[in-house]
Amino acid sequence: MDQLLPNGSIVLLKGGNKKLMIYGRKQLLLIDEAGNPVEEGRMFDYLGVPYPEGYISPEYSFVFNHDDIREIIFKGYENQEEAEFQEVLSRT
Repeated sequence: MDQLLPNGSIVLLKGGNKKLMIYGRKQLLLIDEAGNPVEEGRMFDYLGVPYPEGYISPEYSFVFNHDDIREIIFKGYENQEEAEFQEVLSRT
């Protein structure tokens, strides 16, 4: 993967049947699977919400990595500002 997908992209994850819309990238998760705080977080490529519903609550927000994506349904908006931000993302 050369670049992360832009915000607004719609994807389907491997083993999933519900589309997700990406609304965050390079997300540091500071809780474990049981919801307990952890000292060292785990970095994920993306933060997504169900599509078309959008944000409902934290319980319906999902972190995942690019390798978890089975299909890219729609690629989000890209412009010069996005290209510049991709440079920042590539350094994290």
